[in-house]
Amino acid sequence: MTQSNAPKRIAVIGGGMTGLAAAHELVTSGNNVKVTVFESGDRAGGVIQTVRKDEFLIEGAADNFITTSPVAVKLCHQLGLGDQLVGTTPGREGAMVMRRGKLEPIPAGFTVMAPSRIWPILASKILSPWGKLRSGVEYFLPRRREVEDESLKAFVCRRFGREMFDRLVQPLVGGIYTADPDRLSVAATMPRFMEMEKQYGSLIRGMLRERKARPKATANSRGARYSMFMTLNGGMSRLVDALVSSLPEGTLRLNSPVTDIVRDGVHWSLQVDDGKQPWEQFDSVIVAAPAGPASQLLSKVDVDAADEIAEIPYASCAVVSLAYKLDQVGEPLNSYGFVVPIAEDHFILSCSFSSLKYPGRAPEDSVLMRVFIGGACQSGLLRMPDSELMELAHWELCKTLRISGDPLMRHIKRQVHAMPQYHVGHNQRVQKIRDRLAAFPTLTVAGSAYGGVGVPSCIESGKRAAQQILAATEAPTDVWELRDPPVSRTDESSHSELRDETKRELIVH
Repeated sequence: MTQSNAPKRIAVIGGGMTGLAAAHELVTSGNNVKVTVFESGDRAGGVIQTVRKDEFLIEGAADNFITTSPVAVKLCHQLGLGDQLVGTTPGREGAMVMRRGKLEPIPAGFTVMAPSRIWPILASKILSPWGKLRSGVEYFLPRRREVEDESLKAFVCRRFGREMFDRLVQPLVGGIYTADPDRLSVAATMPRFMEMEKQYGSLIRGMLRERKARPKATANSRGARYSMFMTLNGGMSRLVDALVSSLPEGTLRLNSPVTDIVRDGVHWSLQVDDGKQPWEQFDSVIVAAPAGPASQLLSKVDVDAADEIAEIPYASCAVVSLAYKLDQVGEPLNSYGFVVPIAEDHFILSCSFSSLKYPGRAPEDSVLMRVFIGGACQSGLLRMPDSELMELAHWELCKTLRISGDPLMRHIKRQVHAMPQYHVGHNQRVQKIRDRLAAFPTLTVAGSAYGGVGVPSCIESGKRAAQQILAATEAPTDVWELRDPPVSRTDESSHSELRDETKRELIVH
């Protein structure tokens, strides 16, 4: 079959980290493609945004990325940012956790959900004697026979008891997902620990064995393993800017929301609300938008996939940045920040000492702190106006850190419906979505809605989507053809009406 020499046109919907990573993978692949990234807003990067205010460098969302997955570090090197990578400032004690209003160090070797060392847990003031005894019983408990997903809370309480969950696991995991632990899927968020239970019968036993295999890496960890986190000199927006600069001129189109996707033979027609031609045709499409917009866009492609995507919920939070002179702070700042259990009945989720984690964020005589408010369990607080949220954050820090006087600087960034919530059954839902969309080899979805909320996960999701599309786009059209997906809960007549409506849309436009 004769192939045209014209480049294959690929649309990427969404200019966040996932969409930009997908576009970068496409344009650097060496394939004959022409990529267009449609971003509905006036800037790229999604939730990632670095701003300078006075003498302070402020991150509105992620301020770093984990390096256990090499994908983000590798991308930085590919973009010429290797010499701008910055690790956490050494010499601090990791994270703290609030206990009866006071901050206590997270036991050394405790990694998110389980300890790899016994003595630090026994010596810790975070758990009561009964809580320590109950958590130690985990070593002897039998593994769960059922293979079904369960909530994070149910999993931890079953293995370690309620106190370990309330005082250690919930605040640490809550700082990552801002989620309701009663609904959060352990299979989707912490699969490593589910596998550990299956393999070793006990998380403590599994952690101890892993520690023997990797003594240095595990023994020095406390809570979130900050030694494994990195950022960029000048902030995370530098990664966004470098990705945009790596794309050919005209690839990124800002203020260009896509409002509809319809099939047009073996091609895809996109309706773009940017004041230009209303419909544009592409050979392939990557939908890297959040679940809500993605569901709407796919409603005429596959209604069942669209319905499943629509069921992925999101949470919101506010990130309040406050700066103080170091001599305003009465408590010693020996850590990178602290997390707050829901059981403490406070109004903040966590606080990160940004300028102590990474250099170049504040003058040397000052400290920049980021306070997180809201999430799935305290969403009502976000009804407060910005001024009251900033005052609430300041009041909480004054109590906890014995701060005197007013902040040198205040800044707030609301992340509205920004954190996908992986409820129990999330993995099965994502598999259903993938199965439905498998009928369309030249269309796929990507992003944090489906698996992994961190920067590396978004990059990996974008890269995988690009590779999938390249494989389908470069294949001869007689190898595959767009076909109707299998009919499931939507009856055949509804599918016929939907196809007829799609045809009418193409004729009208």
